[in-house]
Amino acid sequence: MPFPTAEEAMTTELPAPIQEFIDATNAGDTPRFLDVFTDDAFLSDWGREFTGIDGVGRWNQTDNIGMDSTFELVAAESAGDDWTVTLTVTGNRFNGTGPLKFHLRGDKIARLVIE
Repeated sequence: MPFPTAEEAMTTELPAPIQEFIDATNAGDTPRFLDVFTDDAFLSDWGREFTGIDGVGRWNQTDNIGMDSTFELVAAESAGDDWTVTLTVTGNRFNGTGPLKFHLRGDKIARLVIE
């Protein structure tokens, strides 16, 4: 299934944990950001792997809120609990547009792969 257009993405209703991931990052709110992950979360950022809330917290400090990142939704598609969300990222580290692959467990993010 192709990604929706930018206009369609703006009306795509993301699951609450992914929307909160975006909103907490944009607000620079680390506790809120960490709260959207499961205790045993796994995050892979171009092969760099982080596990658990502590690992996600380290990534958040070195690559996300700690680098003043902000996200803009470009597109989203789902297959059950798996979502591919394309975001434009700006900040003091990575700047560009790319897909993030989320796996949800209940109302939390259990897995996030950035590649």
